[in-house]
Amino acid sequence: MKTERIRTGDDSYTLRVPELDEHYHSIHGARAESMHVFIDAGLKALKNKPSIHLLEVGLGTGLNCLLTAAHQQPETTIRYTALEPFPLEKEILDSIAPENEPERGRFWQIHHTPADGDAQITPGFLLHRSMQKLETLALHDPVDLVYFDAFAPRVQPELWTTEVFRLLYDLMSDNSILVTYCAKGDVRRAMQQAGFQVERLPGPPYKREMLRARKNS
Repeated sequence: MKTERIRTGDDSYTLRVPELDEHYHSIHGARAESMHVFIDAGLKALKNKPSIHLLEVGLGTGLNCLLTAAHQQPETTIRYTALEPFPLEKEILDSIAPENEPERGRFWQIHHTPADGDAQITPGFLLHRSMQKLETLALHDPVDLVYFDAFAPRVQPELWTTEVFRLLYDLMSDNSILVTYCAKGDVRRAMQQAGFQVERLPGPPYKREMLRARKNS
């Protein structure tokens, strides 16, 4: 798909897909949204766990993965499984690659990880990059944290259903959490029907709410 680079409200970049009229991140601040939704409400909620198995649905530009590596606690090990059946081309990635180190080096480590292969991003951070689709995903160990960062329900309605959230629920460990930027009522109800306890949290800039779902023991 053709994409356009967009400078967002916090001076970080995202991509727009013209044929879908959809952005990979918020135009009000790509980095701010990722920090608020996935790091602050997700990763930091598990700050006392010594080991985290994390699943990202929609690696995209790699921003969430990059920020997770940057905000990993020194005493915590992370195994990061990233699903992306449609990876971005190098020319597109070149246009949004960070200029500063160590972010630039980590950015290319993430995107140079072979399909269905592994890469050690930091000493305690192992990335597995998967080309599988969610409905065919098989994991050896349960997931502690899910970053659900698919395109919006308007664009990918098939990924925001009770059936999909039930698949995720079954992949997750007890007392695990799922976070997403989307706060639509239909999405919240689909999560609840899949078995999750769902809470509305304040959203990132210019967005009123986001959702955090818990799988209780």
